This record gives sequence, structure tokens and C-alpha cells, in this order.
Amino acid sequence: MKKKRILALALAASMSLGLAACGGGEEASTESPSGNGGESTGAVELNLWSFNIGGFTDSAAWEPIVAAFNEANPDIKITVTPINYQDGDQKLTTAISSNNAPDIIFEGPERIVGNYAREGLMVDLSDMWTSGGSDIAEGISSVSQLDGTYYMYPLSVAAHCMAINYEAFEAAGALQYIDEETRTWTTDNFVKAMEAIRDAAAAGTIDVTVPGIIYCGAQGGDQGTRALVNNLYSDYYVTDDGSSYNANSENNVKALKLLQDMVNNGSMSANASFAASDELQAFANQTAAVTFCWNYSNYTQYAEQTQFTPFAMAFPSDDGKPELEMAGPYGFGIFNNGDEAKIEAAKKFIDFVCNDKTAGVEAVKTTGFFPVHSEWGDVYADAEDADVRAPFALMSDYLGRYYALTGGWTEQRALWWPMLQEIMTTGADVQTAADSFVQQANANIG
Repeated sequence: MKKKRILALALAASMSLGLAACGGGEEASTESPSGNGGESTGAVELNLWSFNIGGFTDSAAWEPIVAAFNEANPDIKITVTPINYQDGDQKLTTAISSNNAPDIIFEGPERIVGNYAREGLMVDLSDMWTSGGSDIAEGISSVSQLDGTYYMYPLSVAAHCMAINYEAFEAAGALQYIDEETRTWTTDNFVKAMEAIRDAAAAGTIDVTVPGIIYCGAQGGDQGTRALVNNLYSDYYVTDDGSSYNANSENNVKALKLLQDMVNNGSMSANASFAASDELQAFANQTAAVTFCWNYSNYTQYAEQTQFTPFAMAFPSDDGKPELEMAGPYGFGIFNNGDEAKIEAAKKFIDFVCNDKTAGVEAVKTTGFFPVHSEWGDVYADAEDADVRAPFALMSDYLGRYYALTGGWTEQRALWWPMLQEIMTTGADVQTAADSFVQQANANIG
């Protein structure tokens, strides 16, 4: 009870600090107290490097969590260093090469498992999974490990989805093609809905310019176009064994051809100069009736601009059973510095943040995502915007495979959007373009 009270008080005190914007100068580190009277007991000092995930944009966001941890663990000193996605990787590389890696890193599997565990730099966290991971979904646990060994312990996760302009769909008679309760739709009904939007716009019934935009001018937001293609005919971006990219499979080629046909008949458009941010702005401006790049963060970013109801939807699939790409999961890894005392102290801190429900719920809320622990339930039930968050919580039920641990992931991202651009804006043969993409992507798979 005392721990809950301390955390609540600390969190209340921190609310006045607000959230610092990224890129506003280098954020100072914060240190936890160490012992009584500010004097260290000489036990253990840990460095936590935190990427700017959700509200964890500065060290102040960690202060109430670290303070609550120190109530029970006064001899473990935590120094938090915030890093961002602009130069964080470079800073980590420099620190690692100079044998000065942090003790703990807060990020996701792409870096913790895909990069650092593959290089043999991380501590085995399998014991933490044995003691605390029983209610974490298999899809999340599978991406927290490499060759059967766990290197990441997760905190929160969400799903990328899409959204529709509810009022435009209503006026166009297109709501009949979606399941409003489950927020799903079939591929056939997606096609019918887009045609209804096209026809209503042409008749002046609704004031949108295009039904939707396949953005293919840069890689930003490419998770949206990937999920759209993969779901249309229930296929995957990577083969089951992870040995090859899969855009040229029969079903993915079928999906790409469908989208190409929709562009040609005006029930969809394609823009070779747009990234996801441009498409999102077009959705907010009611230029387009749908967006393929939606999540709670984007909802909050564009909420003041939207003069309509952005209605979150899963991607359409032929069987009505979507599989969405993960945002995250985000969690912790421990760099192996050879100091067993530090490793055990780091595990204790991670266990507190991720498994203590009081601390964990507050940490999850700071990320803005949803808990990986199914037993924690709806952590936003009492929030003022609970109704807004509910659809995004629902999307987590549709989480599918995680692809970013596939070899050559960074390189293939630079190939995906040019392939889309070629197919959607120049009328290229779909199979030929997809074969070329896979050949180039597989050359980097390792």
C-alpha cells in the first residue's frame, strides 16, 4: 500500500512538468536518490537509456517511476538518459564501441533483439519470462527472443490500423459495408465502399476529392501500405520461415493488382510525392475519405483539425479476419557488461516497471499504448478519453506477425515504396515489379 501511495504522489507531482518536445535540445539526465541523506551506499549504479517512446520524451517522465522503485530499493541508483530516433542509434554505437554501453535500454525488438542480441551484446532474460510472462501473448513473446533465448522484456504494445471519415461513409451509403462493432470489413466490401465514396463524390453528395490515397513517395508510414496489401488476400510480408520477402506471392500480387485496378477506375488514388504524413493531412482536410496510417497518437495529433469523426478500422481482409502490424512492443533489454550485481539490479528494476501493476500501469499510460499483460485489463477505463481509446484497444485483438526482425529490414523499406510507385503510378506489370522487389530485398536478408 505504501508503494502505491508513494507512486501516486510522485506521479501527481510530475504532471505539472508536462511533456518536452523532441529535438528541443539535448535533455539532461536524471538521477535517482541513492541511500539516506543523498549519500550513496555504494551498492549499484545503473544507466538507463530511453528512446522517446510516447510520453517518455524526457528524463522527467521517468522520475515518479524511479522514485517509487527507490522506496523499496534505496541502494540502486538509476540515471536516465533520454535519446531520440534522430541520433540515438549513433550514440549507442559510439557508446558500445568505447565499452561504455548503458546498463538498460528502453526500446523495441528491432533494436534490442534484431540488432544488439544478434551481436551478442545482451543479457539472457529467460528467467524473467518464466516468473512473469505467463499472460503475455505468443505474438509478443516470439519477437522478444532470438533462437529460443529471451533478450527483451516488454511493457506495452499497440496495433497500427486505418480509419474512415464516418460522416462521408454515412452520406455515401457505405456504412453498410463495415462491421461497426468489430471494426472489420471484407475485401469485397472494401471495394464496394470505395466505389460508393467515388460515386458520391462525383455526384456532389460528399465533399471529398478522392476515396483514398496510396502514398508511395517515401518510406514514412510504410506499415500502412504493407498491412493493406497483406490483408486483402490474407498473406504475409515475409515467408513463414523468415527466409524470403513475400511481395511476389500469388495472393500479394493479387492484392497489388486489385489496388492498381482501383486506382485505374478512380475508387482509389496514388500519389508518388506523398508519405504517410501527407496522406494523414489529406484525411484531416477531408481531401481523402480514408487513411491507411492510423493509431491513437495520430488521432491526438490531428484531432483539432478534423471536422468529422475519424472512425478507426482494421484493414480489410478476404475472410474478415485482419492481422495488424504491431506498434512496438516496447520494453527493456540489458547490455551484458559482465557485472552480475548490475545485471541483477537491472532485472529488479525491469521487473518493477513491467510486472508491478501499480508502477506498470502508469508506465504503460506514459507510452500511450496498451499493456502486454492481458490480466491488467483496460488501463484507460477511468480516463477522460476512454471512449476514444477503446477502438485502439480493440485493434490489439487483431495483432499479427512482427516482421522487423527479418534480415535486411532497413534495406527493404527503401525498396517497398518505389515498387508501389511503379505499380500504382506508371502501370507497371505487377508480377514483374514484385519479383524485382523480392530479388533486391532478399539480397540483403543475410
